[in-house]
Amino acid sequence: MLSSALFFLAQVLVSALAAPVVNERASVTAASASVVSSFTPYIQLARAAYCTEGASVWTCGAACNAISDFQIYAGGGDGAATPSWFVGWSSSLNSIVVAHEGTDPTQFLSLVNDADFVPDAMDQAYFPGISSSIKVHGGFQDTFKRSASSILAAVKTVIAAKSSSKVTLVGHSLGGALALLDSIYLKIQIPSITTKTVTLGGPRVGNPAFASYLASFDLTRITHELDPIPIVPGEVHQSSADDKWYNCPGSDNTDLRCSTGNVLNIFLSDIVDHLGPYNNLWVGTIYC
Repeated sequence: MLSSALFFLAQVLVSALAAPVVNERASVTAASASVVSSFTPYIQLARAAYCTEGASVWTCGAACNAISDFQIYAGGGDGAATPSWFVGWSSSLNSIVVAHEGTDPTQFLSLVNDADFVPDAMDQAYFPGISSSIKVHGGFQDTFKRSASSILAAVKTVIAAKSSSKVTLVGHSLGGALALLDSIYLKIQIPSITTKTVTLGGPRVGNPAFASYLASFDLTRITHELDPIPIVPGEVHQSSADDKWYNCPGSDNTDLRCSTGNVLNIFLSDIVDHLGPYNNLWVGTIYC
């Protein structure tokens, strides 16, 4: 119980690292059934990141079976200080894929990663030339560094093997934060690529300058019902009120159909919603 409380506290304190509140209620629209369905492959990939245990073999149960066309090239991480990750090729998405495991409240070291919420400048060794005004969550950046060079090498291998420049990045919870940092890192290191980033229940990662920098990226943040973690700028939110999905553009959309408006504080939240279901799929180690 105490660990879970610390988990919530760390994530709420990180909420200071975000874009300013803007009420854009009128711009909220219902997501079509076809759009909602299109998210399923990304959800399965995010699920798989919890179940591969850093292996470079595509055997992770239901998630792997659901995306059997996926070809894994590399995997790493220890599921604790360094969350598990994998890099490979999706024929159905026609894209290189980078996926990160997220935070599991049962994993103490993962909670420690989240608890370091001090904002830091982005490390020029990984993000050369990026503005010093851009600040990110210190714990997230430290965790990102532990796998960044291995992921970069794996992505280059798949680029060469598949002659592709499209990279898709996915992750749930902490994995979503790492996917965001990866999307910037890989684009700086390999300027010729195009990226698509899809996160599930991802926490806030950086300050307004960080959010502005990401404005030009192809980025979808998926949030679920009363999940207290992802109070983020711009999202596709699954509402508990009518079980529909809504497009919530802009900075901290306070419409009641969006995460910021729906989850006013942690006392009105439900941590179970952090794990899903997303398109009837639950995400986390306990669902492997």
